[in-house]
Amino acid sequence: MSNLKGIPLVTEVARARSGEKYLTPQGFTAIRDGMKAQAAAAFGPTVELKKPSWLRAKAPSGTGFQAVKALVKEHRLATVCEEAKCPNIGECWNAGTATIMLMGAVCTRACRFCSVDTGNPRGWLDQDEPQNAARTVELMKLKYIVLTSVNRDDLPDGGAGHYAACIRAIKERSPQTAVEALTPDFQGVLADVETVVASGLEVFAQNIETVRRLTHPVRDPRAGYDQTLRVLEHAKRHNPKVLTKSSLMLGLGETEEEIIQTLDDLRAVGVDIVTLGQYLRPTVNHLAIERFVTPEEFDRYRELALARGFLECVSGPLVRSSYRAEQALNRNNAGLDNRGTHGV
Repeated sequence: MSNLKGIPLVTEVARARSGEKYLTPQGFTAIRDGMKAQAAAAFGPTVELKKPSWLRAKAPSGTGFQAVKALVKEHRLATVCEEAKCPNIGECWNAGTATIMLMGAVCTRACRFCSVDTGNPRGWLDQDEPQNAARTVELMKLKYIVLTSVNRDDLPDGGAGHYAACIRAIKERSPQTAVEALTPDFQGVLADVETVVASGLEVFAQNIETVRRLTHPVRDPRAGYDQTLRVLEHAKRHNPKVLTKSSLMLGLGETEEEIIQTLDDLRAVGVDIVTLGQYLRPTVNHLAIERFVTPEEFDRYRELALARGFLECVSGPLVRSSYRAEQALNRNNAGLDNRGTHGV
């Protein structure tokens, strides 16, 4: 084990522990799970809340899950399902769907809610990824695919051109497949937003994540509440046929008034679809959970969103931005019944 500025550095042969620096196969350093231990210590001690019964998710298993896992490994794809420790991975992968994470598994930002590894890839990109992603979608016979990615502030266009290349490759092999792109904010560069929106996708998503007051420290300093709103507004203006979408985590200390204001702000810039889910702390180095939002509250927030003119609001404790994304326009909370979450 070597040292980098006094911080122990491990290789991927011996998997780094959460909060530890390691050397990636591509030769740059990253922090496992995105947040160093001292980052949590700076905010003082926290009380760990007991997880309620409605937040239990089944352990991933099954033939469908194994098949998707094999395809992802074979084609060297990073999935947000794995990297973000999504509780719905078993359900989605057994249904033959997956959210593919483009441009690697190391993010240039360090949001305090996210467990994706943090580092500076220094311009590295897998040039085979567009064709690998397209081939995987074709093999899985998907009708709907969500593409997301890490932030790549090290790239001149934030990775917008790579995003567009992946979408075009998928459409070339599987023209019947609907594509949703859950993108970074591209540092607010609207020309880069246009590159993605003009690539042939059906849904453009950029997550606002939390209410204005909590944007910092929840999100990385390079992200911004108004910046996300501008990105979403421009995407809709540049291509009105594309549906726009955003997501809000609850349980970080926001008030109901702030939730409603955020819904109003999203609707004011033309966002069509919004998702609401419970924030779950990925590691002890990340932000603590302030409260667990009840299934009844999620139902009420959904009604408040629909009353504001959203085409759909998918709302529930285990909802994530890409959860049952292909069902978002069925007008039935994507088939989710929060009444059945008690005692599960």
